[in-house]
Amino acid sequence: MEFGIFHEFWSTRAPSQAAAFAQSFEQIAAAEGWGLDVLWLAEIHMNPARSLLSAPLTVASAVAARTSRIKIGTAVQILPLGHPLRLAEETATIDQISGGRLIFGVGRSAFPRAYQAYGISYEESTERFAESLHIIEKAWTEPVCSHRGRYFAFDNFTLVPRPVQVPHPPIRIAASQADTYTAIGRLGYPLFSAVRASPLSELPGHAHAYREGRRAAGHDGPGEVYLQVPIYVGESRAAAFAEAEAGMMQFASYRPDLKRGPMNYEQVRQEKGIVGTPDMVADRLAELQETAGIAGVSAEINPGSLLSHEQVLRSLQLYCREVMPRFK
Repeated sequence: MEFGIFHEFWSTRAPSQAAAFAQSFEQIAAAEGWGLDVLWLAEIHMNPARSLLSAPLTVASAVAARTSRIKIGTAVQILPLGHPLRLAEETATIDQISGGRLIFGVGRSAFPRAYQAYGISYEESTERFAESLHIIEKAWTEPVCSHRGRYFAFDNFTLVPRPVQVPHPPIRIAASQADTYTAIGRLGYPLFSAVRASPLSELPGHAHAYREGRRAAGHDGPGEVYLQVPIYVGESRAAAFAEAEAGMMQFASYRPDLKRGPMNYEQVRQEKGIVGTPDMVADRLAELQETAGIAGVSAEINPGSLLSHEQVLRSLQLYCREVMPRFK
């Protein structure tokens, strides 16, 4: 199973923005040293009290230059907010700088605020997303490409540089609405599922809908399902529960489950995150691997952005050294 972490370059508890960047790069260096498979970078706009990661491709280039082994993913790049040719150029450049370590996670985002700031209609996001992804794949793979669409038109475009990975960096599509799982399956891409929009108990059903969509469209194989979920690992059950509580409750408040209403901490641990000792976390991941067939997990290692730098590093170390090896 693939093991990753989801990083926002958290600013909440950092003494300054410069310190937040320094701490984040220290955490990433530790993750590579401890053998983590993938670093996933968020794209979050206009939330300075939570995150500084508004330019994930710029940060991905910095990570590529500072590391040598760990894969670098976007989780997710919001395609409708950028020009697809520019995104094709920047992602191919990152793939070159990193020696072929880019994973391109893409989505629309479930929050319209950034669209309003960029002057783009959220109602157009589904069509813009599909057209942009089509253009990016064409630019990556065709020597010279042209396009005539609803939102973009160009002739004789040649991508420079080309991606290292052939035919192109792997693509994963994020699902945020119940009806998107089947649609992503029909497209044939791997699925990136996060618990912000639905509880963990619904993951097996969503995975089934995704795989049924793949089957109906004639794609080979069952398809790969990757889970993004808050994870906090402590040396004892009591310590883990206590240290993660404030952040987990804050995380759950970002987008409350409309079917349930507010949840207590026990419900949050069951439906919105995984908290406990290495044994407890490993057991829960094994359960999800069995029931939903997950191929990998991306741990949100600072849920709610309320943990200290030292707490993040301690949990990350346990995750990499005591949880991850049980699945390798």
